[in-house]
Amino acid sequence: MATDAPDEPDPAAAAPGQRALALLDRALDAQSPLVRKNIARARQRNPQATPAQVIRNLERMYVSALAGTGAAVGGTAAAPGVGTGVALALSAGEALSSLELSTLFALSLAEVHGIPLDEIERRRTIVMGILLGGKGSETITKVAQRTGQHWGRQVVAKVPVETLRQVNGILGKNFVTKYGTKQGIIVLGRVAPFGIGAVIGGGANAALATLAVRAGRRAFGPPPTSWPWPTYGTPPTSENSHDSSSAH
Repeated sequence: MATDAPDEPDPAAAAPGQRALALLDRALDAQSPLVRKNIARARQRNPQATPAQVIRNLERMYVSALAGTGAAVGGTAAAPGVGTGVALALSAGEALSSLELSTLFALSLAEVHGIPLDEIERRRTIVMGILLGGKGSETITKVAQRTGQHWGRQVVAKVPVETLRQVNGILGKNFVTKYGTKQGIIVLGRVAPFGIGAVIGGGANAALATLAVRAGRRAFGPPPTSWPWPTYGTPPTSENSHDSSSAH
């Protein structure tokens, strides 16, 4: 029976690209409040750790956690009584977990480097730029019309939000293409039988994490020599005030 009511969009029928960006926003909402707790965890064994030491800890934690989630999901395909459908369902949930881990890692790096992330657009730029690697940094510097190394400092901290919206519009399209394709390949690999999925899942996730670590180093450059104050550490002295300010 025909009606005059307008057709409502079906969330379940949303395009894969829209779902990928929705997952990104969910990850940003969930992980942004956890950044300082994540840094505290990286400093737990050594409260006097330097920013460089904490960044290394954050990198190790991230690679280990991401590889672990991939292997755990991949291993379900080999478990007795677990079908491919269950493994695929778990992989779909793990995709969000992987994105949340990557989001937390990228935002934690920015925090240690003293990059302001008050606006959602700056957070989006940081996460997508790091996950997209070289393509992300190229897009950011081109659209923002800024040159120089370490786009995380040169662009994200200084470019107006209006410009970042333009940057993120282009990054979003690249993110959908690259992230969606990689995740699709990895998900199919994880459901391989006889334990092969665990190897593929863990190895693929570890490879993605390693690429993100390298992208983060390129984005922000050398670690600051002291902690941003007053949020972390101690007030800058006359000897280190210049180094501290240069990290922002």
